[in-house]
Amino acid sequence: MIQIYNTLTRRKEKFQPIEPGKVKMYVCGPTVYNYIHLGNARPLVVFDTVRRYLEYKGYEVTYVQNFTDIDDKIINKAKETGKSPLEISEQYIQEFFVDADALNVKRASIHPKVTENMKEIIDFIQGLLDQDVAYIANGDVYFKTNRFKDYGKLSHQSIDDLQSGARVEVDKNKENPLDFALWKREKPEEIAWDSPWGKGRPGWHIECSTMVRKYLGNTIDIHAGGADLIFPHHENEIAQSESLTHQPLANYWMHNGYININNEKMSKSLGNVITIHDLSQRVNPIVLRFLLLSVHYRHPINFTEDLIEQSKNGLERIRTTYLNLTHRLDGTRIGKRRDLENEAIEKIQEFQQQFEKEMDDDFNTANAITVIFDLIKQANLYLQNQTVYQEVIQIFMDKLQLLLGILGLDRILVKSQTNTKDDLWIEELIEKRQVARKNKDWALADKIRDQLKEAGIILEDTPQGVRWRRK
Repeated sequence: MIQIYNTLTRRKEKFQPIEPGKVKMYVCGPTVYNYIHLGNARPLVVFDTVRRYLEYKGYEVTYVQNFTDIDDKIINKAKETGKSPLEISEQYIQEFFVDADALNVKRASIHPKVTENMKEIIDFIQGLLDQDVAYIANGDVYFKTNRFKDYGKLSHQSIDDLQSGARVEVDKNKENPLDFALWKREKPEEIAWDSPWGKGRPGWHIECSTMVRKYLGNTIDIHAGGADLIFPHHENEIAQSESLTHQPLANYWMHNGYININNEKMSKSLGNVITIHDLSQRVNPIVLRFLLLSVHYRHPINFTEDLIEQSKNGLERIRTTYLNLTHRLDGTRIGKRRDLENEAIEKIQEFQQQFEKEMDDDFNTANAITVIFDLIKQANLYLQNQTVYQEVIQIFMDKLQLLLGILGLDRILVKSQTNTKDDLWIEELIEKRQVARKNKDWALADKIRDQLKEAGIILEDTPQGVRWRRK
């Protein structure tokens, strides 16, 4: 039974989808004016993993993640570069996919864009005007927050507290400081669309409400994003959607925690914003994915070089065990298992059950990774036996592939593509080393090992022979 911590109720709740066996899930995507950064990558990885686990449990998941492809930041970038706003957004949508693919994030079922849903956005706004929960002011259209009695229920703030303490945009056209823009009137030399209220473009919040409704319906199972979106973005989504449909927008609200860089908040003003584009030049993106999943999604992450090294080492431990299993597979016995093997298989099944227990508890990937380490410890103990059985080795390998696949970490098990000529050179040196050892020429044997080590090749002497791997 899956339990999800619901931001709306501030407690864990049993997950019960609207339609049995199916899940409708919406995750807020990036504003595409630059490469995605670590803060963008965390919800990408976290909710991709949630989706993977739901699919593993047998659910058919319709996963929608939008692109905000028109926005002040995009327009400003266009002015700086001399390109059109749509050229900028398309460029960075493609860069988004490059980085998301590197992080092994599955493509969404639908990736809608704001500019492709302008008619539906205008119709949504007109519906709010018709219900008198919005008003036109000098070509802008605003939502009346005081007409939605539950305003503040997601962020758990009263409307009075919000009015007195929230940072809100000062605008003389607003009836109330908390009112927010649904439509922004055209500015000189900026991209704009026709509407019943004059040329302009949508506000930020209305786009997600519109696309949720268009692609998933009035009420969805899960709405997710970073904690920074709770207020005002998701709060405003709820207000405008529920004012129009008079139905709950989402039954479960999920939000991931913040990322700090060396104990400081990541921000442009501090100059510590790290893009995935830059970081992946020196760190395997799967190491980054492992790092992001090594902490429970609701907890903050303090990103440091030490944490990167810990993640590298953790993944290498898993990969080494898998390679050791692969190495022993060819030389295993096929035949009647002993009681020891039966016990090993039962233990492997228990690890899978424990993994599910941790993931069922609000998708606790940190504890699920601990279970995987327990599994590889058990595999290493089994490999110490002089006689091992093919069936048991294969079950260890299959379970590692399965559990790592749920977390999107199974790429580490794929043998890296290497140059055949280099492989032959390595094999020849290993053969020369073996001959030297046979002749008790330890100096030559050590020299060859050091030569290979300098080339990034690690040798492992096992009872079944020498095996090598790249560092």
